[in-house]
Amino acid sequence: MRAGFLIPLLAMTAAAWAQAPAMPPPHDPNDYPNPYHVEEGWAKLGRTFGGISAVDMDPDGKSVWVFERCAKADDGCAHDKTLNPVLKFDASGKLVKSWGAGAFLYPHGIFVARDRHIWTVEGVSQSGVVANVVHEFTQDGKLLRTMGKSGTTGYATDRFDGASDVLVAPDGSIFVADGHSDKTNNRILKYDPKGNFLLSWGKLGSGPGEFSAPHGLAMDREGRLYVADRNNNRIQIFDQQGKFLGEWRQFGRPSGVFITRDDMIYVADSLSSEKNNPGFKNGIRWGHIGDGKVIGFIPWGEYNAIEAVAVDKDGNIFAGFTNVPNFRKFAKN
Repeated sequence: MRAGFLIPLLAMTAAAWAQAPAMPPPHDPNDYPNPYHVEEGWAKLGRTFGGISAVDMDPDGKSVWVFERCAKADDGCAHDKTLNPVLKFDASGKLVKSWGAGAFLYPHGIFVARDRHIWTVEGVSQSGVVANVVHEFTQDGKLLRTMGKSGTTGYATDRFDGASDVLVAPDGSIFVADGHSDKTNNRILKYDPKGNFLLSWGKLGSGPGEFSAPHGLAMDREGRLYVADRNNNRIQIFDQQGKFLGEWRQFGRPSGVFITRDDMIYVADSLSSEKNNPGFKNGIRWGHIGDGKVIGFIPWGEYNAIEAVAVDKDGNIFAGFTNVPNFRKFAKN
């Protein structure tokens, strides 16, 4: 649900904040090549996976981090304090790090920063478990920082409601996607590297800069912020001051979004259907940031499943599944 592995910090010239490419002309949203196959059982966990809406790449570009719901689809970590929900797999699928047993209630988002710190986001579960907190850890699970207060809801700048994702920009600025439904907050908040509040934007709605479930965040090389505005069936694009630059609907109903360091965008669509996003099927779509055109699509038959996506330096795709829990690798044919 992320920016690329190690995105270089570019000078913020006027061109960096140029208008995002317009949405391409209409095209059959499911008629794209699929040059991938599933490597079932690639990740060797030794137990059943829980729901996964949070996957990110390590800065090495080949190891992958997962924030998992303790062997259950929804609120396993609220009930089982013996399982580690933060997991790191190497390129062979071997589990090389795991930690966090008893420390989390509802895993929802993960981000691996340039300094290799691990940021986690907990929101509000389907069963009503409330966490609404963001943590920063070392790679070995030492807690460094907490934003928000677990078990609370609110609209203040130090409280969240339906927190979904976090992103740390190359300059250290922290962005939080706060909102998961029309009953929670629907906004983006920005903090400085020390965690001091800077600004926020957004409210429930469907207009430019409004949200209905801002579910994922990513940033391109020019520093533009991409928000998976899920219930509005679009990705919204902003500069880092919250200025609206454009919207894309060609990637489906986005749950997770990931941008590689060569500016390829990958979008996990778990909820498209004839009812809520006519014409679109669920799966993973990808394309170029430069022109916004979709060039590939992995269709997936399980509805309400594939929510998280990340991509390694060789183009392998990793996907997290929630209501039909799993973690899969899609390798190139």
